[in-house]
Amino acid sequence: MNPSYPSIELLAKRAKQRMPGFAYDYLAGGCMAEVNLHKNTSDIRAVELRPAYLRDYKGASQKTTLFGREYASPFGIAPVGLQSLMWPKSCEILARTAHRQNIPFVLSTVTTASIEKVAEITEGDFWFQLYHPAEDSLRDKLLERAAAAGCKTLVLLADTPTFGYRPKEIRNGLSVPPKMSLRNVFQMCTRPEWSFSQLFAGIPQFATLKPYIPPGLSMKHLGLFMNKTFSGRLTAARIRTIRDKWKGNLVIKGIVNPEDAELAISLGADGLIVSNHGGRQLDQGQSTIKATAALAKQFKGRTKIMMDSGIRSGSDIAVALASGAEFTFIGRASMYGVCAMGSKGGDQVVEILQKELQQVMEQLGCEVLENLPRHLI
Repeated sequence: MNPSYPSIELLAKRAKQRMPGFAYDYLAGGCMAEVNLHKNTSDIRAVELRPAYLRDYKGASQKTTLFGREYASPFGIAPVGLQSLMWPKSCEILARTAHRQNIPFVLSTVTTASIEKVAEITEGDFWFQLYHPAEDSLRDKLLERAAAAGCKTLVLLADTPTFGYRPKEIRNGLSVPPKMSLRNVFQMCTRPEWSFSQLFAGIPQFATLKPYIPPGLSMKHLGLFMNKTFSGRLTAARIRTIRDKWKGNLVIKGIVNPEDAELAISLGADGLIVSNHGGRQLDQGQSTIKATAALAKQFKGRTKIMMDSGIRSGSDIAVALASGAEFTFIGRASMYGVCAMGSKGGDQVVEILQKELQQVMEQLGCEVLENLPRHLI
């Protein structure tokens, strides 16, 4: 671990120094006034844990089993769209990190490495998050490619029925259709390492979707194509159809209320990821830690309860698990690492979180992850 950046906060600060402002805003920003963005983390950090000092203690283990697969730690790499816009080849870097560190990697439909490339990197050991297309034929093609690549866990995204209203992205020209302003060009000139790395890597593309995008589209028409291709909600009928087609594990991401959780379980969901898209969709929504605590009380044991959004430290992971989550995912934290340190950044983030979580468990006197709820105040 590089001692110059021993926390996610320091990695984020370094990432901001290396990235153009529009790219950093895309990574770090939320929707509207960013209320939910900040609430996600602040609500996690309002939770307290109780240590037990005067007892026999044999040490802590972070190993955890999820869908029959043992992982080194109770966290994985969450799906993030347009990763290479933020740092070149960041999707591939994080896939290698996850495979090397024995944690899950979730590939987004709309990121910049293809299903086949990530399958090659991870030897088929990855999850795939599906933005449900408007056309069933495209859905089926994506499912077939994921299955052929060895993917065992499919994640259906529920919390993006509309595009979030994100003022920073609109100002920076990252709305649909995107546009490049003189302001953005100036920002790129002040970050030569990022600019030259992008020049060497090539223009970021929606790699998984590339076979279905008509060639020669202008940026305006590409935006219109993406809007048309991914319009519509995730419905019970769509979940039911995919459950019939998909033979592996099925996870629904973006569940925050008991009605949706009950429906998802009844439709055959093997797991739920409690998420609000990192505070990028509904500003007045509930924080994920509060939703997780409520849903775990009602549904734990009937399906796997997982959580993302707002996690920035090993302590945050411990709190999520103590509050009822059985596994967690990190999105911005992993990207801060890559944007700060390039190819070494993914491992830096994983090692930080592992060391922090280990220290928390040892301080609490907690030997296994399943016992963390006993320490919840």
